[in-house]
Amino acid sequence: MTHPPDAAAPAGPDSLSQGQSSTHLVVYVDGASSGNPGPCGCAAVVKTAGGETVLEKARAFGPATSNVAEYQGLLLGLEVAATLHARRLTIRSDSELLVRQVAGQYKVRSPHLKPLWQRARKLLGPFETVDIERIPRHQNAEADALARKALEKARQVDAKLPPEARKQPKQRTFRLK
Repeated sequence: MTHPPDAAAPAGPDSLSQGQSSTHLVVYVDGASSGNPGPCGCAAVVKTAGGETVLEKARAFGPATSNVAEYQGLLLGLEVAATLHARRLTIRSDSELLVRQVAGQYKVRSPHLKPLWQRARKLLGPFETVDIERIPRHQNAEADALARKALEKARQVDAKLPPEARKQPKQRTFRLK
């Protein structure tokens, strides 16, 4: 599937430009999937510790699962925070699986999530301190809305593909004993 270009929008005149330093950033991340696996979108909303939005970024991709979409949102957020030279980082997500895996409370057993987890761990390395928190969905509304916009772009691209070009989920048949 062709990936539409990333969408990035600085928040306003008080936003940090790339290259400026910020001591502490709060990154809200989310992912959305249609079909599981299917077209996906992910987003990261970067704020100052005081709550001012610095940058919003979204990405459309797929096909993938909802858990992959959540991880892609995290990776996007970490990449943006690194370009803004954050030293301290607070990551907020409504995905319990993502938060607990990154925090080391859950093992990553899924083979398709392991490389994403490893990439996230590598991207976390340069930050002095990182906190990751699970928040209720309603507190992640900005990142959710942005991820859904990216998902809509991914759906539009997916709809233009001929059926034979789309990745089809594997059919599995089980015998009852």
